[in-house]
Amino acid sequence: MTAISIDVASAKVALDRLIDVARSDTGQSKRVANFLLAWWNGDDWGHFPIADLFGLDREVGLDIARIVGFLAAYPEAIYADQFGRREEIIALVHQWREVVSETT
Repeated sequence: MTAISIDVASAKVALDRLIDVARSDTGQSKRVANFLLAWWNGDDWGHFPIADLFGLDREVGLDIARIVGFLAAYPEAIYADQFGRREEIIALVHQWREVVSETT
């Protein structure tokens, strides 16, 4: 059985790796982006189908498990911007979702 570290440092490293994967352009990237954007705001940017884990490399899946384990350990909501990664997540929204700009 593999132990998964879910401390702050491990979650930060996992998030960094996941963002790197999501920035590229593969089927795996799309699945990781789906996870990150569902965490960010699932109502607006979609949800993460759990079966998407089947299409990921083991280490990428374990990084998602690290994030989920980390989030489960805290009673309050924690988002990527609390790791200083807000701009990267916003960039993923623009990369992976159709964003309709508002005109004023």
